[in-house]
Amino acid sequence: MAEPASDPADSARDGDPEVPDIDLPSDAFDAVLDALAGRDPGEPLRFEGFSVGRDDAGEDSDDGDAAGEYRLDPADGDRRTGLSERDLHEALDDRAPTVTDWYAFERVVGEFGPRRAFLRWLEDADGATVATRYAALAEGIERAWGELRITATITDRGERRYDVRHADDAGVPVDDLDAYDDPLDARELVKLDEKGRYRPLKTAPSLAGGWVFPDLGARDAYELVETIYPATVANWHREREGELDVTHWRETMERQSGIYGVVKTWDRGEGHEHVNWVAEACCDDSQCLKRREWQYDDETDLDVDGGDGVFPCREPCSVVVSAARKWTRLESEQPRTYEFDLTPSEKEQVEAIIDAVADGQIDEIREADTKEGANRYRTRFLRAKLFDEDGNLGGVPTESDEEDEE
Repeated sequence: MAEPASDPADSARDGDPEVPDIDLPSDAFDAVLDALAGRDPGEPLRFEGFSVGRDDAGEDSDDGDAAGEYRLDPADGDRRTGLSERDLHEALDDRAPTVTDWYAFERVVGEFGPRRAFLRWLEDADGATVATRYAALAEGIERAWGELRITATITDRGERRYDVRHADDAGVPVDDLDAYDDPLDARELVKLDEKGRYRPLKTAPSLAGGWVFPDLGARDAYELVETIYPATVANWHREREGELDVTHWRETMERQSGIYGVVKTWDRGEGHEHVNWVAEACCDDSQCLKRREWQYDDETDLDVDGGDGVFPCREPCSVVVSAARKWTRLESEQPRTYEFDLTPSEKEQVEAIIDAVADGQIDEIREADTKEGANRYRTRFLRAKLFDEDGNLGGVPTESDEEDEE
């Protein structure tokens, strides 16, 4: 699950958090002035703990001098009015963490949408104070997203920087990994798994490691995550906003056409047992990092668990549809009875082989460990004993002689 590896609140457990020294950059201050220029005096710009506004014309300054342009309204009630631009800059420089936090999300990140929500979620910006978060960012806040480990840090100008890598490479020095700086480079990194096999499903837990994007800005970090796991942030955000549109199995299959139209014939009505089999085969956490939200239809839930992933799956994907097409054809065959003899241990071994293949555990079984039913040598022995020269289990052909003649 995508929980913070380092909780921002931990930084404050021994008292007030130790906020790093932050210099207010000119870009952030200019952004404040620009924002105020478009506001009426009665519409202050609000920050955490204080607000800044434009003074009404003719209002005297606190020291009796000619009125300045700005006022500062701290939460503690110590209001300052008639501030010149220079005075305001000095006042905001004293509050640089809060101002740079506003600038980071309002101006650098921008729009209210998936990108903003995701980057704020990374540092719990909607739950923790600026002081708590900046103290944690100084140490590095870690979050998991699928198989990614994202570490957010902060510069002395309040700028966010992000290190994104495979979770298995957490703690590995950057120099020991292949470093990249362009998010689009990830398009090549996600194509193949560790064994060089094509990954048809981008959210499968088969992402290869050995790489790092060590120093990304906010927008590039978001772009990278969306390149590795397309649409996951968007759907996660829709779900948070209560706007996730789910398309269930029956609706998805009804719109299939061409070679996939055959799936529409595989429908067992109220039983929907076949869809349970499909979901159990394809939508388990061991096969896909998404959390399945689609069911059989609006009124009928599936009986199998949908997984625990942080990002939702809103409809059967192309991999599920393609697999279902094949299973539709296979399940159209009529069952037959085949007779051959197995010892109790051989029956258990066949079961162990199926489990090992289904769970992707074949590579974990050592060649010398013949206690394991799916051990390669033990499986070869079973084949040598039970298969005839034509590859028939128990010497029993798949098709009868009568069917061969037809």
